[in-house]
Amino acid sequence: MSNEHVVITGANRGIGLELAKQFHQRGAQVTAVCRQPSPELEDLGVAIIDGIDVTEADARKLLAERLHDETIDILINNAGILEGDDFERFTPESIARQVEVNAIGPLSLTRELRNQLKKGSKVIMITSRMGSMGDNGSGGQYGYRMSKAALNAAGVSLANDFKDAGIPVALLHPGYVQTDMTGNSGDISPTEAASRLVKRIDELDLDSTGCFRHSNGEDLPW
Repeated sequence: MSNEHVVITGANRGIGLELAKQFHQRGAQVTAVCRQPSPELEDLGVAIIDGIDVTEADARKLLAERLHDETIDILINNAGILEGDDFERFTPESIARQVEVNAIGPLSLTRELRNQLKKGSKVIMITSRMGSMGDNGSGGQYGYRMSKAALNAAGVSLANDFKDAGIPVALLHPGYVQTDMTGNSGDISPTEAASRLVKRIDELDLDSTGCFRHSNGEDLPW
């Protein structure tokens, strides 16, 4: 376990911060990637690469350059945004922003870091059951739902493209988590969500690549 190198985007708060903390506590080498570090992240004592916006090509290239001589065992694409937008209030600009950050950003970053991945490395997309069409019983949240559905589609394609290289890919829903993104109105803590996610990441292999799972282990409908 202690030789793992785990790279986590959006690691300055919420689920990303908790993932960084828990992997660090078990002895992994953690690289926390973010736009702006938080005091809580700085207190962890992990490697931090800040100034990285996953939507910016130059920032992705900079990150790859910083990690060029390192192997990544687990890449966790966690950075994301949610802009509440119901049918009356959505704007094309808001939808485009969410798709760019939540779907195009993680896919583009994974491609930029492809040379740091080896056989046995794992790629994790932190997605949401709100990207599920089969599970959508409430409507609304157009940009967020569309962006996470797009991320799921990208993740399945990656799972197929990376299979021969021995790199499994998972699409994991953390649960309804008490974070700034949800206005702290979730039903589980970031600590519990991260602990469940770590278990799902540990379980991931080529037999389960391309899976869309709740952090509690439940398979989710597309």
